[in-house]
Formats: sequence, C-alpha cells, structure tokens
Amino acid sequence: MQNTRHLPVLLREVLEGLSPGEGETVLDATVGLGGHSAAFLRAIEEKGHLIAIDADSENLAEARQRLQSLPGRKTFEHCNFRELPDMALPHCDVIFADLGVSSPHYDDPERGFSFREDSPLDLRFDRESGETAAAFIARSTPGEMQRVLFRYGEVRQARALALRIAEQKPQTTKELSTCVEFVCKFRAKSVLPQVFQALRIAVNGELDALAVLLRHAPPLLKEEGRMGVISFHSLEDRMVKHAFRLLTTPERDGRTGAIATPARFELLTKKPIKAGEQEIAANPRARSARLRMIKRAF
Repeated sequence: MQNTRHLPVLLREVLEGLSPGEGETVLDATVGLGGHSAAFLRAIEEKGHLIAIDADSENLAEARQRLQSLPGRKTFEHCNFRELPDMALPHCDVIFADLGVSSPHYDDPERGFSFREDSPLDLRFDRESGETAAAFIARSTPGEMQRVLFRYGEVRQARALALRIAEQKPQTTKELSTCVEFVCKFRAKSVLPQVFQALRIAVNGELDALAVLLRHAPPLLKEEGRMGVISFHSLEDRMVKHAFRLLTTPERDGRTGAIATPARFELLTKKPIKAGEQEIAANPRARSARLRMIKRAF
C-alpha cells in the first residue's frame, strides 16, 4: 500500500480552485507536513511568499526542513490559527486551511489520537500547551462530558457513556475504549471514532478556533484573492458553509428588497468538492474531505 504520510488531500482541486500564481502571497494556516505548501511554493516561484503556520511544533519543524529547498520566500510561525487577530499579517492572494488531523498524530501512539493503540490519553495538537484529554476527563462533570460527547461527537448514548467515563476516569486510550465497549456493546466499533473526535475537539478548542479563522481570514484577502477550507466532519463543514454563505450574500433593503450592499465575496464552490474514487483508493483519509472556496470580489 502506498505511504499516505505525505499525500496532501484534494491537491489538484485546491490548485485549480485557488490558482496560486507567480509572485503571490499564500497563507497556509495548517501547514502540517507541508504537502499543500510544497505545491503552493512551486506555483508562486521565487518572487512569491509563503506564510506557513501550525499548532504542532514538530510538524512545523518537519515542514520547514521539507520546504527549505523550494523557491520563494518563506515565513514559519508556530501558532494556532485562532491567533490570527494578534498576528501582523500582510494581505494575501491565497488563504488555505486543511482541518484534518495529520498523519503523525495517528502514527505516534504517544499522542493518543488512535484508539487502536494503548497509550496515554493526550489528544493535543500542541504538546507544549493546554491540558491533555486525561486531565480534561478528570475535571469534567458527567453533565459536561455528556455535552461534549453529544455536541462534538453526536454520540447517541452520550448520557450513559458520560456517567461511565466520570466513574472510571480513564487515563489511557485502552481504558477509554473499555468504557465505550461497556456502554455501547456491539456498537462500540462505530462509536469509538465519535468519542475520540469529541474529546479531541474539546481539548483543542477546534470549533472555537475555526470560528476565529472564518471571521478574521477573509478580510486578509486582497481583491481577487481566494480562500479554501478542507473539512473532515459535518460540524466543521456546516460552519464553513454558513460563514461562506454569509460572506457571499448581498445585503438587501428591508423595504424594497433591492440590493443595498453588494457581497464582497463570491462562491467558487456551490457544493463542496469531494475526492474521487482514485484518490480515495490511494489515500483513504480523503474519503470524508470536503473543500469549499470563495473569492474576494472587491
């Protein structure tokens, strides 16, 4: 099987839709291992500028090493894109974010992202800050845990599972999996990914961070600038869809219905772009990817 560690998702579609060109400035808000950014650098060439940020310092270091030989000016920042409002960023021709979990997070058992390995319950993107999933579980009430499981994982048996987790206070992925198996029985296999997703989102504040990105990134676009976001679950995709719809809808006069203020952005994707069967066969991670894009009109 082909190694998927360095396979950027929907790369052809991203390049076609965002069309980075020679000399342009590109902000990759989730550089990861640098797969998409490598293609951006080849497109913007020597006079272009890539701004690459990532919450994971280990990923950022690997991306820096991987991209250093490619043409173009490069700026690397270790931060979460929730920090965009506090960053002194130039206006950009292209802004891109891939919201998926990178391969190293799943591949390293010590990160706690995979329920297939017995490891400490960490689940942090940035191991240099914040609390682990185990610490989050230890301090959460059953009610708080129920809300996390239901809201972020859409877990049907959220109440019963929250009570079991509060009682057992698991510290490892195996112990958490045992809680799920105890409550969900034969459904445990399908519920486990939902539970790990819910805890990961809560520990990293992912949806709050995405809200910041969707609010503060579009104004950074130059005229004719393009922005693309790849999401991997319905909670993210709904947020991106809603934000892009608001940005691309003109304000109308409440009395006459006439357009009072034209929309400053236009949709490049009326429906999300999904991976084809060939890409999914080469990279199963691409199956749930959804790409939405907008363009600044003026």
